[in-house]
Amino acid sequence: MIAKTEADINGLKEIGRIVASIRDELVQRALPGVTTKELDTLAGELFEKAGAVSAPMGEYDFPGYTCISVNEEVAHGIPGDRIIQEGDLVNIDVSGSKNGYFADTGISIVVGEGDELLTKICEVAKLAFEEGLKKCKPGSKKSGIGKVVYQTAKQHGLTVIKNLTGHGIGRSIHESPDYVYNYFEPWDDELLKEGMVIAFEPFISTLEEEVFQLDDEWTYATEKSFVAQYEHTMILTKEGPIIVTL
Repeated sequence: MIAKTEADINGLKEIGRIVASIRDELVQRALPGVTTKELDTLAGELFEKAGAVSAPMGEYDFPGYTCISVNEEVAHGIPGDRIIQEGDLVNIDVSGSKNGYFADTGISIVVGEGDELLTKICEVAKLAFEEGLKKCKPGSKKSGIGKVVYQTAKQHGLTVIKNLTGHGIGRSIHESPDYVYNYFEPWDDELLKEGMVIAFEPFISTLEEEVFQLDDEWTYATEKSFVAQYEHTMILTKEGPIIVTL
């Protein structure tokens, strides 16, 4: 989507605030002993209260209001009976729509006291996002974003997941540009545009660079790696990105 009007910007900001508030509430409630289904049920109540709709449920018939992934699960985890434990790596991904506008956000956290490596990948995911943000300028090549994400990961002895990417968003949950890579693709010479709306989401991995889909046909996982994500929806402007999901 290219946000062209004040109505566009305000609509994106409104749904951005809603999904951000749900994300933050679920992060606060992600405590040892809580099931991922209990968190998701709360998210459903918050969506209804805000007059918004869960994007994965509404657009793709996903079996949950949010995607909650634990440890070896990286993305699109189905909320269920899994009990969160002390030290777990939990990813909470919240996307939704209201009045025809969409926003998407996600964060990985370590519950309670956890392994230093898990804390590190969460910190590096945020750092990679901040470095990539500097490249989110109209007129710049989209490939520059992925280049600095990968460089940031490597500087910290880590790597990225290459088959999960950011994407365009705005009037639907996934739209052009189809991919915002987390590594440098030399052929990806598309220029970023004024008003372009993207969901930028570095995935930082301890070892593996690809995920695979589980038999549930939704969840993406790794065999022997941990992965942290950090995601926000933003509108690109000449004055700098407007992050609507802070």
